Amino acid sequence: MDYKKYLIFVFFVSFIPFTHSQKGIELGGWIGSSFYFGDLNTTMRIQKPGLAFGVLGKYNFNSRIGIRTSFNYGHVGADDATSTNNFEYNRNLSFASNIFDCSNVIEFNFFRFEYGSKVYNKTPYIFGGFNIFHFNPTAIMDGKKYNLRDYGTEGQLPGQEYNPLNGGWVLGGGFKWSIGRSTGLFVEFSTRYLFTDYLDDVSTIYPDKETLEGNRGPVAVLLSDRSLVDGIGEAERQRGDAKGKDKYTFVSFGFNKYFGGVVCPEISKPRY
Repeated sequence: MDYKKYLIFVFFVSFIPFTHSQKGIELGGWIGSSFYFGDLNTTMRIQKPGLAFGVLGKYNFNSRIGIRTSFNYGHVGADDATSTNNFEYNRNLSFASNIFDCSNVIEFNFFRFEYGSKVYNKTPYIFGGFNIFHFNPTAIMDGKKYNLRDYGTEGQLPGQEYNPLNGGWVLGGGFKWSIGRSTGLFVEFSTRYLFTDYLDDVSTIYPDKETLEGNRGPVAVLLSDRSLVDGIGEAERQRGDAKGKDKYTFVSFGFNKYFGGVVCPEISKPRY
């Protein structure tokens, strides 16, 4: 998917002249579910949906184009024990993480949309942009929770751990409708295509166990290799797939409050 072409398309569409514009600010919030896709969910299974919610602010340039910033929270996770793939099942890894997300997107309405209108009161829409997020993958072993990043499970040396602050591209769409002069509702689906493959703490190969134990201790070895079959966790054998990055998705239902006004079309403006 060529994100640059998509964003350039939306940018130029924003210069289409509209004879009747509704400029102004919207504030709102949403609640829904979050889902993870990556090395512990390679078949895009819908598993372990987590609670997600957020707040947003948007500026409308006209009845079609707006820019939006949102602050979001989501909980994601996955478990090899639920996989139908034999290797993944016997690999026996799992993770969970809280995600704190800030996203900035350009939003495009397919149809003219105006709050309070009896005609232009609903539309599908799409959006694209980028996000910055914080994550911290954890796992439960023998009833205790561990922060996986702290144990260098793929052989990262102390001080060389992956950054828990990262970013990605945002792409999504939804449907909105006005339910009053200044209030609207929306349903939305959006995915973050991340720049990191370590949202789940899994990406490349198993490290040498003696070296890992020397650098991180015996607990790190147990967290790195939890396989059910001997030989899976041997040094330099595949643990994940670094060719593809991880993703997470928000499915949301929310509301907006509009604080702008309606701009009169040029033909209606008084002339002197």
